[in-house]
Amino acid sequence: MSERILVVGGGIAGLWTALALARTGRELTVLDRDPPPPETSADEAFEKWERKGVGHLRHSHAFLARLHILIRDHYPDLMEELLAAGCRELTFAEGLPVSLKDSYQPVPGDKDMTILTSRRTTLEFVMRRYAARQQGIRFVTGALVRDILTEHDAGGTLRVTGVKVEIDGETKDWMADIVIDAAGKNSQMIEWLNERGAGITEEAERAGILYFTRHYRLHDGKSEPARTKIPGAGDLGFIKYGVFPADNGCFSITLAVPEIEMEMRRAIVRPETFDAICAMLPGIASWTSPETSRPVSRVFGMGELISRWRHMVKDGEPRVLNFFPLGDSVIRTNPLYGRGCSFAGVAAEALSETLARTDNPRERARQYHARLAKELRQHYDDMVKQDLAATRRAKNALDPDYKPGVKARIIKSFAEDAIMPAIRGDVDLMRAFMRSFHMVDAPNTWLRDPRNVTKVLGTWARGKKRNADLYPPKLGPGREEMYRSLGISPDADRLRAKSA
Repeated sequence: MSERILVVGGGIAGLWTALALARTGRELTVLDRDPPPPETSADEAFEKWERKGVGHLRHSHAFLARLHILIRDHYPDLMEELLAAGCRELTFAEGLPVSLKDSYQPVPGDKDMTILTSRRTTLEFVMRRYAARQQGIRFVTGALVRDILTEHDAGGTLRVTGVKVEIDGETKDWMADIVIDAAGKNSQMIEWLNERGAGITEEAERAGILYFTRHYRLHDGKSEPARTKIPGAGDLGFIKYGVFPADNGCFSITLAVPEIEMEMRRAIVRPETFDAICAMLPGIASWTSPETSRPVSRVFGMGELISRWRHMVKDGEPRVLNFFPLGDSVIRTNPLYGRGCSFAGVAAEALSETLARTDNPRERARQYHARLAKELRQHYDDMVKQDLAATRRAKNALDPDYKPGVKARIIKSFAEDAIMPAIRGDVDLMRAFMRSFHMVDAPNTWLRDPRNVTKVLGTWARGKKRNADLYPPKLGPGREEMYRSLGISPDADRLRAKSA
């Protein structure tokens, strides 16, 4: 008899899981609280698809190269449908800074650093439609999971046996041999398990920023602005920005603000303020210019960004059997790095391979979570480290009495005057850096290669004057200039931080 498998959640994590399991011949049911996508088009999906279970549905998205490889190698027909719907492949060569265009020579591995980009609704719309046609996948929509069903095995370990589901006002027990929690950051399933004594622990850190996104569409006949020396993504300290090309003439702009910048947080949700900020940033001003595009959405905000890693195994013993959390349910990341979807895809493949390798519940749990740690933990730790450093910098920037020590000045100089100029001036360094960023290689392995270290230190030793061409032009106005232009007090947050 085949195992009864329930996947709770029909977002990106649930879809990857369903596809990975169905590819090996398994049958499963996806319980989704939200309605199915509209039938007609990507535009209708963006405008009308209600996805209360996906709070970041209309924020900027792109699939990193690690996920593009997964689709390319395992789902070529899905790739064709995504591209036909307007999703776009952005190659490594297309993403190179202008300074490296002339010296670029392709190598075989460059094809593994292609990004797939579009509106999130388009990605889900096409993937959901594709998954629904696959043999072995059944979707049940409007399904609200109200509780988790458990028992204890002979050894006293908690074992999941199904979920309690409400559909059309009627609640019933839905039994299963395996329950996969792909319901995202708002899933309550692990809390319910802990109420029954599971003892699942977690570590968490605040990302320290808030996200704000607005969508635009190019005017008919208008092309996207040409790349220049000013990058389409940057960090001014008090605000980060990025432009995300999307599908069908659309793109989005995301502005990220440190949590401590309260005045900007309040102002940026106003469309006129958002657009005024974009107009002050040379890297994106040409995109949002009224001559180039028009806004097609309000400003979407996203807060309470927390990085979280849940520990499902303690001292080699699983806390729960027949239960596999996946995506934000088990590992939540700062969306600044764009790794959430890739984490989910990697986990889905790991789960599929684990279930095929053994039918022992304890071994399944051990192997699955060991695989997550091996594949994803370094990327997670690197992200948290960067977030904590950025939070400290934002706090220090508001302290008029702060003076960085020698160590802080050296670290800052190494990042700004060694690493980044070296990458901008050397295709091989850029390639190595991007392989790490896109999760093709482990994080920062490129900087442990003596050849790369030598290049970086050589750039640092040349000094700013001789490296002048390797720095981008000014990314935008300073904090005080921008705040006063927007009618925001530049001192209120400084006073608040000083009195805190």
